[in-house]
Amino acid sequence: MDDEDTTFSFITFNCEHPRTWYCFSINQPSIFALSILFMQIPIVRFNRTQSDFSKALRARVDAYFKETGKSRQGDWRMYLKTVVMLAAFFVPWGLITFGVTGSSWGFWITEVVMGFGLAGIGLNVMHDANHGAFSSHKRVNAIIGKVLDLVGGSSAMWRIQHNVLHHSFTNIDGLDEDIDTPGLLRFSPERPLKKVHKLQFIYAWFFYGIMTLFWMTAKDWLALARYQKKGLIKSSGSTVPQLLREMIVGKILYFSYIIGLPLIFSGISFWMILAGWTVMHAVTGLTLACIFQPAHVLEDLQFAQAEVGGKMEDDTLSHQLKSTANFGTGSRVFTWLCGGLNHQIEHHLFPNICHIHFRALAPIVKKTAEEFGLPYRSSTTFASALALHARMLWRLGRQESWA
Repeated sequence: MDDEDTTFSFITFNCEHPRTWYCFSINQPSIFALSILFMQIPIVRFNRTQSDFSKALRARVDAYFKETGKSRQGDWRMYLKTVVMLAAFFVPWGLITFGVTGSSWGFWITEVVMGFGLAGIGLNVMHDANHGAFSSHKRVNAIIGKVLDLVGGSSAMWRIQHNVLHHSFTNIDGLDEDIDTPGLLRFSPERPLKKVHKLQFIYAWFFYGIMTLFWMTAKDWLALARYQKKGLIKSSGSTVPQLLREMIVGKILYFSYIIGLPLIFSGISFWMILAGWTVMHAVTGLTLACIFQPAHVLEDLQFAQAEVGGKMEDDTLSHQLKSTANFGTGSRVFTWLCGGLNHQIEHHLFPNICHIHFRALAPIVKKTAEEFGLPYRSSTTFASALALHARMLWRLGRQESWA
């Protein structure tokens, strides 16, 4: 095998086991390698010269699970959390739908609670399931992963966008869609600077607030068309007609119960229901953005440009460390609420390990990174991480690039 690790975007589709997502390469015989024939995206090659770090880290994490006898996936705590998060969304929905809240201030408070409940489902339930980390049983992961479809999204589109493009190519412009934003926003120094970006540190928060609103109404449809052109649908083993049927059924079901049933049973006007739904999504979108953005869009994190045949200086795990940051990991309550996604470093290194293990793995990862001279960035508090992200937005609006 040569000294380069060619990591493709298809590799995360079928990985139900830890470490798989970064192991496939063009030099390794795998049926998944045939998928590259159908793809129309740049190929990024990650350097293997720092593989000693990867070997040491994997060995130590393996040793942890062997010594403790714990499964890498979730346990009863995940099932309990699933019940709590689903209740946080559907109980308020029931109160609104059957007229308990009326149309007074109680209605708006309930919509806000629903917004946090929806964010909780995204952070704590469907996220682990669609990574294959919720359970050791594939069927359970598949069923729980479909909760995203129940609350208005498309789990199939999410797995491509998040598991494949974001996790495989974190902060690589042209591949990672988390930083591939419309012209009004600039999340990477690799993207062109425009005059309007000077104010993005102010208006970006508005776009964060409409993120899931756009997701439920338009994003999935646009993604389906985009991924078809790039060959990502074919490489996933699905077909466009199949996904189209699933999405149509899912969206009809969602809008029927989220808008239709309250309109029929609550006695509340259509416009108020629509306004409440918008408020709910504003809470959800802002919450999700405030959790994910401080993990990757910071001044001292690594960004790169996707190029055909491009070669990265770092190996895959080193790149994840350099492009990802933790925050607020000292709070057990905060960690529980955000599904361990304040431990983004551990999640990006081991996306198929359930988040309930991240607190235990963090000292192992930090120690190993320090031994090999690699960064381990972590903000003490959530507030400080948000401040750093706001400063990054300000800087990206004024500077073309920096060393």
